[in-house]
Amino acid sequence: MKPQLIIFASGPAAGGGSGFENLVRASREAQGDLDAEIVAVVSNHAHGGVRARAERLGVPFVYFPGPFTAAEYRRIVAESGAGWVALSGWLKHVEGLDPRRTFNIHPALISQLDGRFGGRGMYGHRVHEAVKAAFDAGEIDHSGITMHFVTDEYDCGPIFFECPVPLTPGISAEEIGKAVNAAEHLWQPKITNMVVHEEIGWDGSDRAGLRVPKGYLHLPQ
Repeated sequence: MKPQLIIFASGPAAGGGSGFENLVRASREAQGDLDAEIVAVVSNHAHGGVRARAERLGVPFVYFPGPFTAAEYRRIVAESGAGWVALSGWLKHVEGLDPRRTFNIHPALISQLDGRFGGRGMYGHRVHEAVKAAFDAGEIDHSGITMHFVTDEYDCGPIFFECPVPLTPGISAEEIGKAVNAAEHLWQPKITNMVVHEEIGWDGSDRAGLRVPKGYLHLPQ
């Protein structure tokens, strides 16, 4: 049986949920990068891009308005039958899920500038605006994407993959977002596949227990 994966994606806007759709398509293509079955997608918005994409793709949609408690997260995952949880544009705090089997993609480099681009409030366009401000100030010359395991604290689980995205003079926050999104679509299915097939793994407690193939973990200084 293929690994069973549930995706949490807020996607309130009409165009939201592109990462979710990208994962579904990668799991269904004959030569796709993701060898897994996506059993459901969860959104905290009853209507929006995630629901529209789920209906078009034939993926079960779960509306989750809260409360965002450990018990409710566990209930949703258990009812889906999924063994793995991927956060892809999920904008609510997560707690109570198995940190060995729950992972997130973040639209910036969490390791950069002592974690400035991660944590509470750093999501979506806010991240790209913060990155642009740092770039314009000469503090950085690239943004990127981060994938990490999920603990009960925002963006603090062990990082297992980072990919830098170069920035050019005059770039806007919107253009940064588009460049980062393209990198997400390229890498997320490939790295997700490595996690659900346990080529990348973590024991859930000790950061020294993180297992990552050589060359995949890159932490810019």
